[in-house]
Amino acid sequence: MISTYVRRLRLAAELLALRQSRQMSSEALARSAGLPRTTVSRLENARMRPDPNDVMKLLEHLGATGDEWTNLMTIARQASERGWWESAVGGGARQALYANLEAGASTIREYQMTLLPGLLQTPEYTEARASVDRADWSTHFNPERAVEARAGRQRVLHRPDGPTYEVVIDELAVRRPATADDVLREQLISIARQSRTDSKITARVLPVDGRIAGHLVPRSGFSIYTYPDPLDPVVVAVDTVTDDLVLTKPDAVAHYLNLYERLRDAALSASQSVRFLMDAADKLPTLVTGRTA
Repeated sequence: MISTYVRRLRLAAELLALRQSRQMSSEALARSAGLPRTTVSRLENARMRPDPNDVMKLLEHLGATGDEWTNLMTIARQASERGWWESAVGGGARQALYANLEAGASTIREYQMTLLPGLLQTPEYTEARASVDRADWSTHFNPERAVEARAGRQRVLHRPDGPTYEVVIDELAVRRPATADDVLREQLISIARQSRTDSKITARVLPVDGRIAGHLVPRSGFSIYTYPDPLDPVVVAVDTVTDDLVLTKPDAVAHYLNLYERLRDAALSASQSVRFLMDAADKLPTLVTGRTA
């Protein structure tokens, strides 16, 4: 499994660097290869699914040969593939983006500020949230398909070659009643259980009174992805109300890497967090059914 989005980013960077090393303008390259200039521009900006035949033409006129040619054509073919998330119509465009980034990742690190982490959500929690918060504002959004798409994303964690996953959960996301109490209770217990029993999953709780080094205060949730190929970019996805900001520039990524480490250091240990989550679940009101005479 691979992230086609990350492969597009990698192809874009490689094509741009190769063209610049040949001191060719995008217009000259497009003219020489017999392609529209917009095709070259969109490929170099990762704004389109590449056609391997177009990439082959560009590489021919850029003089790529041997291992360089083979490597770039492999990346182009991978970038042109379609992932399972593209057929999950109704699951939401935002879920599709995250599923793409998660595919093939070697590590995933997240900070969740307002809601409990999607990769650890129970179907009941996901369905409850999807029913009240259509996160992608799509007219085609379907809560039931959103649950199916979320389950597809979660399977990535349990693949033999799946990523290690660590999440720092703000206490606000634990305390705030974002669903009915019975749903929230089972969700908290589920996170605690997964963190305790799966060696590849770690959940930590950041207390509201946690001391973050430098008094940094995070403004939003975010996710950090790394990939097996060291030349692939480290990707940060920042959660906003209606969209997600995807960052790959080293300076921007470094800011979030530093912030994550500070949040992690301020959070409870994994074992303390399990106890915190179980205690929070125990303190939720229990539904009392009426008795009949």
